[in-house]
Amino acid sequence: MKKSTLSRRDLLYSLAATGASVASLKALALVPEVNPQAGGSNSVSRHISLGAQTNAWPIDPNRFDSFTAALGEVRDTGYAGFETGFANLRSQSNSLPQARKQIEATGLSFIGVHIFLPEYDATTKIAPRQLYEPVAQAGAALGAERLIFSGSPAVNEDEIKRKATALNHAGEFAGKLGLKVAYHNHWPEFENNGKEIEALYAATDPRLVWFLLDAGHAYRTGVDLPDFVRRHYQRLTAIHFRDYRNQVQVPLGQGTLPLAEIAAVLKKANWTGWAMNEEEREDGSKQGLAVIRPAFQALKGVFSA
Repeated sequence: MKKSTLSRRDLLYSLAATGASVASLKALALVPEVNPQAGGSNSVSRHISLGAQTNAWPIDPNRFDSFTAALGEVRDTGYAGFETGFANLRSQSNSLPQARKQIEATGLSFIGVHIFLPEYDATTKIAPRQLYEPVAQAGAALGAERLIFSGSPAVNEDEIKRKATALNHAGEFAGKLGLKVAYHNHWPEFENNGKEIEALYAATDPRLVWFLLDAGHAYRTGVDLPDFVRRHYQRLTAIHFRDYRNQVQVPLGQGTLPLAEIAAVLKKANWTGWAMNEEEREDGSKQGLAVIRPAFQALKGVFSA
């Protein structure tokens, strides 16, 4: 995943690192607070809804119509909701009410806005407050349900404590806007037998911080995913599913990820959350419906009641 990760990082860095863009984001703190409505209308089972991350599409962050076009394909495929990177919303900083209407017109639930950066605050290992607070304000105004964080690895107890404290603070702030904070892992959090991710679960406040498990990233480290989900499902607000065969990503359902086993654990636990597909590629290609359609069928197949 390293090549595609760098590609996304370059895109998001262009937003976060420029003074004008950050100033624009700060201005979003002036928008009214909005409590988003939860849920999706096309749940496959009584508890679980299916969603997609939009990074499978070639979205131009300066053209909102390219974003809404992708949402149309998400909807038409059959998904009930979507998650997107915050860079895809930046062009609407001065027209949030109109943008919300366009999003709502798709009929999709806005699962969450994701902050992914090329580098993070050196102390907290997540996005700095001066970035995530206005992003949360904008996300709430647009109808998002979650503020999703990625982060850099915390390698010792002090770093984990600072990272957990920062996530708790973010959860408290976002909660006032009606948003859940969810931490999204990559592979480093699951290395060394999941040392960091287990520590973050233990150190964060369950009233303030949830988790978005990226099952594909975790799977590549050799973790027993069904067991991990069995032990931690109560803190999972959503799961990213991506599949691999011989360490190369393939459309969901065509690799060796134990998708059916994970689904069985979740259904047995009566888990309520979002099962999401994330189809990004190591070469940075954006394959859209070619990979999204088979992935949807794979999710629908294992989560059907």
